[in-house]
Amino acid sequence: MNTDPSRPDLPRYDRAKLAPGIVHIGLGNFHRAHMAVYLDDLFNLGEGHDWAIIGAGVRAPDAAMRDALKGQDCLSTIIELDPSGKRARRVGAMIDFLTVEEDNASLIAAMSRPEIRIVSLTVTEGGYFIDPATGRFDPEDPAIVADAQNPHRTAFGAILAALKARRAAGIPPFTVMSCDNLPGNGHVTRAAVAGLARLADPALADWVEANVAFPNGMVDRITPATGPRERALAAGFGLGDDPVPVTCEPFRQWVIEDNFPQGRPPLEKVGVTFTPHVHAFEMMKIRILNGGHATIAYPGGLMGIEYVHQAMAHPLVLAFLNKVETEEIIPYVPPVPDTVIPDYYRLIVQRFSNPEIADTERRLCLDGSNRQPKFIVPSIRDALAAGGSIEGLALVSALWCRYCAGTEDDGTEIPPNDPNWDRLQPLALAARDTPAAWLSGLITVYGEVATDPRFTEAFSRWLPRLWSEGTAACLAAYTGGKA
Repeated sequence: MNTDPSRPDLPRYDRAKLAPGIVHIGLGNFHRAHMAVYLDDLFNLGEGHDWAIIGAGVRAPDAAMRDALKGQDCLSTIIELDPSGKRARRVGAMIDFLTVEEDNASLIAAMSRPEIRIVSLTVTEGGYFIDPATGRFDPEDPAIVADAQNPHRTAFGAILAALKARRAAGIPPFTVMSCDNLPGNGHVTRAAVAGLARLADPALADWVEANVAFPNGMVDRITPATGPRERALAAGFGLGDDPVPVTCEPFRQWVIEDNFPQGRPPLEKVGVTFTPHVHAFEMMKIRILNGGHATIAYPGGLMGIEYVHQAMAHPLVLAFLNKVETEEIIPYVPPVPDTVIPDYYRLIVQRFSNPEIADTERRLCLDGSNRQPKFIVPSIRDALAAGGSIEGLALVSALWCRYCAGTEDDGTEIPPNDPNWDRLQPLALAARDTPAAWLSGLITVYGEVATDPRFTEAFSRWLPRLWSEGTAACLAAYTGGKA
């Protein structure tokens, strides 16, 4: 790539000669900055041209993304925000975007085509119908109950309908590949697809479990939301007519199990790691990076800090992150092949501190009700089991509770920032006087941690201090610093 604002890099292959091999559901910024970039790199090598992407969505808002991308021949603008210089490219790995329909008819038809050998997903951590209390598929979720009776409305209903059609036609099943930040995302996806099938057609469920591959994978690239700043950056590269440009950090990583019975693109040629040890990489990333994001999110949000790099420049926030990570998270991360975990953490600190990304604290604070049980609570559970310190993690949880009360330390209103805000805010306000109200009201988030005496005591001690003394004073008390 070049740094000439007037000359973003363009695909070096003939897009007219690409053929589809993948349907991807959930065309957000992360997919376009991650999987699509890896495929674009591969196509630029002259390889894998029968693995182009057909984009798809199952939600009404996806139609706006379709309109934007179809209006520019499905090209995506990707701007890498390296402190040494920004680089822009146009990624051409996607060649079509299906019409977004309530019954998902076009999506089901596309996935039923024999040349489609992989169906991939980025539907967010909350999109897999997991019961947070058990970590398992929730067959009683209203959307799942409805899909079992009138299939095809959810992504998993559409996937199941296409698999059923392929089985009937004698076409081998496609591989279903999650690209979301979930522990055991392949297992979770299998549970969602087979679990839905179990409600509607037990024989089909048996066939799915016996014949469909769901590889586990770990994905990583910090990708902020698109706003006026990102559009201005695109305009600086002569791409001001793109309404949906993507910015991202230079770093990217993809680790995945090599379980693709119908074949796969040779992505190892462009830096993807294929290994049976995905779980180790996955746990390291989710605990240290995503858990780190959760750790710095709410202090920054409560102190009125706008950007992640600004939070990292705040001595108390950085000290808080360092102490929680080194004393309460990293000790319970198992060894990872060919990786020195303290070095990995130092890389994370560098990535969080990149001022060019301009990632917002509000984005990190989003959807805590789905993120906390995946990124923070497991570390609390492991630390409790080992008899280790949970003071900092209890403070992280108390900070989340305080944030959900809806005001910063100085009284500035915090707009709703969680799909469950209407439930969380009353609990957070009740917890101001009765901390246990938060824990007892969120058993689905905390599970058995909610009743562990060590955790409840620490949480109930930190939360009143946050209300009476403020965030900075509590961070100082925990880290030994000065407010």
